[in-house]
Amino acid sequence: MSFVVAADKGKGLLAQANNVKVAVAVALFAPKVDFARSDDSSLQLKDPKSGFELVEPNAIVKYVLSDFASDKNTEIEESEVYQALKSGKKDQAVDALKKLQTPDSKQSSANIIVFGAVYPFVKELEGSDLGSWAAEFAKDPKIAEALTKAKSATSIERTVAAATGATKVKTGFLVKEQGNSIQPKDNERNILITSALPYVNNVPHLGNVVGSVLSADIYARFAKNRNYNALFICGTDEYGTATETKALEEKVTPQQLCDKYHKLHKEVYDWFDIEFDHFGRTTTPLQTEIAQDIFLKLHQNGFLEEQTTEQLYCPVHKAFLADRFVEGTCPKCGYEDARGDQCDKCGGLLNPLELINPRCKLDNATPEVRESTHIYLKLNELEPELKKWVAEASEKGDWSKNSKTITNSWLKQGLEPRCITRDLVWGTPVPLEGYGEKVLYVWFDACIGYVSITANYFKEKDEPKAWEKWWKNPENVELYQFMGKDNVPFHTVVFPASEIGTREKWTKLHHLNTTEYLQYEDGKFSKSRGVGVFGNNAKDTGISPSVWRYYLASVRPETSDSHFSWKEFVTKNNSELLANLGNFVNRLVKFTIAKYNGVIPEFDPKNIPNYQAFADDVNSLLAQYIEAMEAVSIRRGLELAMAISSRGNQFLQDNKLDNSLFNDSPDVSDAVVGVGLNLIYLVSAIICPFMPETRNQILETLAAPPLSITDKFELVLEPGHNIGKAQYLFKRIDEKKIDEWKAFYSMPAGSFKGPLLGFSIGLIVPIVATQLYIKPRWLGDAQRELWKIRHEIDFVGWNVRILEESRGFREADLYQPLTCSHSHA
Repeated sequence: MSFVVAADKGKGLLAQANNVKVAVAVALFAPKVDFARSDDSSLQLKDPKSGFELVEPNAIVKYVLSDFASDKNTEIEESEVYQALKSGKKDQAVDALKKLQTPDSKQSSANIIVFGAVYPFVKELEGSDLGSWAAEFAKDPKIAEALTKAKSATSIERTVAAATGATKVKTGFLVKEQGNSIQPKDNERNILITSALPYVNNVPHLGNVVGSVLSADIYARFAKNRNYNALFICGTDEYGTATETKALEEKVTPQQLCDKYHKLHKEVYDWFDIEFDHFGRTTTPLQTEIAQDIFLKLHQNGFLEEQTTEQLYCPVHKAFLADRFVEGTCPKCGYEDARGDQCDKCGGLLNPLELINPRCKLDNATPEVRESTHIYLKLNELEPELKKWVAEASEKGDWSKNSKTITNSWLKQGLEPRCITRDLVWGTPVPLEGYGEKVLYVWFDACIGYVSITANYFKEKDEPKAWEKWWKNPENVELYQFMGKDNVPFHTVVFPASEIGTREKWTKLHHLNTTEYLQYEDGKFSKSRGVGVFGNNAKDTGISPSVWRYYLASVRPETSDSHFSWKEFVTKNNSELLANLGNFVNRLVKFTIAKYNGVIPEFDPKNIPNYQAFADDVNSLLAQYIEAMEAVSIRRGLELAMAISSRGNQFLQDNKLDNSLFNDSPDVSDAVVGVGLNLIYLVSAIICPFMPETRNQILETLAAPPLSITDKFELVLEPGHNIGKAQYLFKRIDEKKIDEWKAFYSMPAGSFKGPLLGFSIGLIVPIVATQLYIKPRWLGDAQRELWKIRHEIDFVGWNVRILEESRGFREADLYQPLTCSHSHA
């Protein structure tokens, strides 16, 4: 035969059917004739010598085979099937094909015509006799080669579903609503989660945030997204010496100070997306009621005793000094600024009388030793029961290593009676006659704050006794507590010993999770020296809370101290969040909207090459993630969550998701999109504990409700589900900001952080420094006048540390705004 054949240049199913018919006929009966797409002409068979040509596919097939026979199947194909294909009515074409009789196995013109009409619909006819016949017919190697040529020659303009806003999500995999009042439930895992109560007298820095509240929030969100029944409690710790000290410095009452800083703390935690079920405070009537009840039960059971002991007394302002009003050199490590209750350097708990060269924090005077009577908790008598409990609880609850070490060091030394009252005004009153001028020691009182804050949560729900279902239900409740390592002994020794001593059935600590210290760059956070990022500064950078949470979780000091670094902060945003997670979500979502009208197509994961290996990879990473998070290995959990996102990027890359895949391999493209969007849905669930705001953005993009953290990768978003609009999850941070932020948050004390371009008051302070700094309560008349003048110099926002060398004062802890006005009245 001396003819040439050109393929149909159309883009629909009709063009595909035409090209399959002609390609198969040529491959079987004219193998030397080339079949390919031509830009000059559409479907045709032409004899160059004679000029003879045919343009109708069925006629071409019959001519090539010299077989002009027809049958009933051919008649249906040339009428009903052809009209449906020409009109682009896919369902109508399938219905017409179903009328055909199953052909025999002959490679006749009639059978090739039927095969060509059936081939575009093999998926729809799968399992039918006609579909099985077509599959068998295609096994001939020559026909298989012809199909490859037909596919190559056909540009199919795919028809995709129109967006309707439909939601199609499988039930049984979503996050369950907990309701307004969260109480323990039978036959469910009930988890009570507490974060160390932040002390109310300061602004939390990033180390404070990651060490307790953020860590607890991450675990609480994990638990709730696993559909565990969890309650997350926290609040400000407001009683004690430090509050009185700070109130004196700010010249307000302790209650006014607590009100101010409680609000400030809440604002900081709200900005960081910390989602407490209740954020309360310890200055409440219920705190007094519950703390005094525990105290009295200990007293009734014989675990309290009176001791008259020597205590430091300040002869200048004529009062006994509470532990934190005393500073001096630590007898254990030599640190010169140890407090009377604890050394911040070595972590050792101290008695103020143990300090070397003690001094009054208020006026730097040398205190005297005088006698004072106090109440002591007889830890020595509770020690045997406490030791047994610690051994069992630390093993069963898998306490973090440093918490075990700190607790065991206490027990190894042997416990002694510990004073639980103080000579203060601001605190829970001691409920014993003769102790009207004393209050409960804050570290006896503070841990009870967890209980009273829970009680206040239920009081607001008009269920005043419901707190006992959490705190007096050890068989059904697991208590998870989060804190920095310096708080460990009070949670593993003092508080549980108090619970044991009441002889009541308390819910005691199950899992204790502690952190080491987060340092700032190459040093420490210091509010006084203007070094480091504090909770209220993070918002000022303009970077989203999700990025801050991600970075802090990634450097969480779990087993050793870690360091905040601006360079690392920017790098993690740009190279991890933006390049990994942001790229994965944005690339697939935009493709789905552009090619599928934002509608998940019908898909079969089996059409994806090596799908099972991919699913196995995801499920392995997911199992490791759940294991890490159950063990509260937060950094590892975050790494694994990002590894799953990274596997998603690799998945898109391996399958070459692009326009060619969409047009040439629609079944593969559809499956990659369907599976990929479901993987994004899974990623939204596993990153939720770390970046809840980002999770919410992804849910908006997917137009889907919150997915729970499932045991394995599930295809929850179904075909026909309509996703929402694409949005950028992260923004690139200019690397120039590294040096800018580093300089701004590392300014030395006395440098102005404002419009005067760093003008330092160090130039003027020496002139008046020896006269200005003495606390007004103990000043002479002349010095009070100087103090008054000082407070009328008003450069708002300046923080001053002034040292009065001439009177022997040490470096001040008081930072007052240096202000200047135009008059000196």
